[in-house]
Amino acid sequence: MPPKIDPNEIKIVILKSVGGEIGAATSLAPKIGPLGLNPKKTGEDIKKATEDWKGIKVTVKLTIQNRQAEVEVVPSASALIIRELKEPPRDRKKVKNVKHSGNITWEQVRRCAEIMRDRSYAKTFAGNCKEIVGTAVSIGCKIEGKEPKAILKMIDAGELDVSEP
Repeated sequence: MPPKIDPNEIKIVILKSVGGEIGAATSLAPKIGPLGLNPKKTGEDIKKATEDWKGIKVTVKLTIQNRQAEVEVVPSASALIIRELKEPPRDRKKVKNVKHSGNITWEQVRRCAEIMRDRSYAKTFAGNCKEIVGTAVSIGCKIEGKEPKAILKMIDAGELDVSEP
């Protein structure tokens, strides 16, 4: 017989999920089943919380206390940039290897850097902005119509505003 669960104990479960989709209950069951939660209901809660991130893979943080799950979306830098590109949702099963060839503004980069600030290891806000620009390099999008590597050089030269928000 499993041990009794302390009602005041807080458990945190972190998992990846595609925004706006109900994850397979079979993948949720081994993680949250032993904690006394219904995987199907939790999957629907995750779907509701990730509605804004339709079609984008995001990290979801489940805070579980007293057999109640609180869902929090923890977006990565790439998820933030893809969301800022405002691309239409795609069918993951049919469309593969998508090239994100859009263009984002410097203000959008700053907004993404603000959101990522608490999870970044950068000492300064300029470092945060560089992380976001580096992610834009790997995604393949442009910033202000220029290649992200040129933007990195502009940050180093002090041509762009990277002051604390």
